[in-house]
Amino acid sequence: MSAFDHTPAHTPAAGILLLCRAAPDRVRPSAQLLRRPLLMAPAGEEWSALVPAEESWRDNGTNLAAVTADWAHALTVDGNWPVVGLWWDADGAGFVVAAGFRRTVGHTWLADGTPLGGQEAMTALRARLGLDPVLDAAAFDRLIQQDGGADGADASARVLGLVAVLARAGLHLGPGLVPGLSAGRLCEAAGALPGAEPVDWPGWRAAERGALGVWTRGPRARALGTAEVALGAALLVWSRGSERRGWRAAGVALVADGALTLLYDRWRAGRA
Repeated sequence: MSAFDHTPAHTPAAGILLLCRAAPDRVRPSAQLLRRPLLMAPAGEEWSALVPAEESWRDNGTNLAAVTADWAHALTVDGNWPVVGLWWDADGAGFVVAAGFRRTVGHTWLADGTPLGGQEAMTALRARLGLDPVLDAAAFDRLIQQDGGADGADASARVLGLVAVLARAGLHLGPGLVPGLSAGRLCEAAGALPGAEPVDWPGWRAAERGALGVWTRGPRARALGTAEVALGAALLVWSRGSERRGWRAAGVALVADGALTLLYDRWRAGRA
């Protein structure tokens, strides 16, 4: 069964959509290092959309808000672009905004649209994306009004309203790429868009071929090795003194693999 097959009809719609304010070529190396099955598609000028397959996050007790925050942060530590992560499930929906080593912040709406939290996440979103401090701020204020579901603005409608504001900054989601769908339907829509591509960690593909992993020569190997070292070092700094042992282990592995990739490339160049 493919990682991007449909979610069964009886499963409540749930999903994650990562919106990166950078072109796919810039996002791809960081996305590969998440080591999760993803689909990537252009989403407007200098925007990319990443759609994780359901199996990459579905687990008993999975907190989609926390998973989205972790992935959004990981995507930005090796780049200078912000990432807006959207998530939704049967209990509600929300977003996170990450940008480098600045604190990742988020906002949640209950299923009926009742907001949990205040202005902080909206303010960070506006500032990090360079949105209009007057017009866009007013639109964000309406999204966090404490009116619950009285006006029909449930959690899904709030997230769609957020996407509409981001469109003013150039975001353009292709046909069918709509927050609120099941992960399977979202992946299907993403895969049908022009320029869409699956994103995998190159090391797995090379290992399956029985080759030397990512230890190949040339610009691609150097770029990947440099990206692994940078991202691994960033993860080590970010996870220092915290309980995120898994991220520390990932940081060590990335630094080691990236360093070996660079050393192998230099060794092969010396023997050429």
